[in-house]
Amino acid sequence: MTEANQMVIVIDDDLSARTAIKRLVGAMGFSVKTFGSGQEFLYGELPEEPSCLILDVRMPGLSGLDVQRKMKERGVHIPIIFITGHGDVPMSVQAMKAGAVDFLIKPFRDQDLLDAIWQALERDRAARQRQAKMADLQRRHGSLTACERKVMTLVVSGLLNKQIAAELGVSEKTIKVHRSRVMQKMRAECLAELVRMAERLGINSPKD
Repeated sequence: MTEANQMVIVIDDDLSARTAIKRLVGAMGFSVKTFGSGQEFLYGELPEEPSCLILDVRMPGLSGLDVQRKMKERGVHIPIIFITGHGDVPMSVQAMKAGAVDFLIKPFRDQDLLDAIWQALERDRAARQRQAKMADLQRRHGSLTACERKVMTLVVSGLLNKQIAAELGVSEKTIKVHRSRVMQKMRAECLAELVRMAERLGINSPKD
């Protein structure tokens, strides 16, 4: 993935600071969007590509920490790099505990900011990959019939075909057919892989 396919978002009420960061980040080939306030960003469209947020802590209206909190409330998980000219230890601790990637005090070295950006973008790429894999797994599970879902749940709980047949009141041959379809639709190569898929989907044993 090229830098141009990754978005760096800058939120700072200081125009000169926004311009300087945009120039630095843009020179590295990244796509850049800037906002003068947290409100502007929160009411805008979220990026579809891997992205990170460079966020000033102290701003009129919503502070950087307010923006971080509102993003969490809305389920927006873009990695944040905080920047400030008036940082203190409690503020940085609060930001980091809430998931910030870094907390940089102005004036900071360009390389420190660029290093934080790479770390944040890598975190977002990994998160998006996990989300895509989970969405695909959920689609596969959604393709199962109601009966196949029941069979899958009983299979991953460790029951044998004849035990599942007795549980559902059908023939063992029918269970074998359903089990085969479950493995095919879930694209599981073996029982162990199916069990891992069930764990990721949060499918619990009926005995639990």
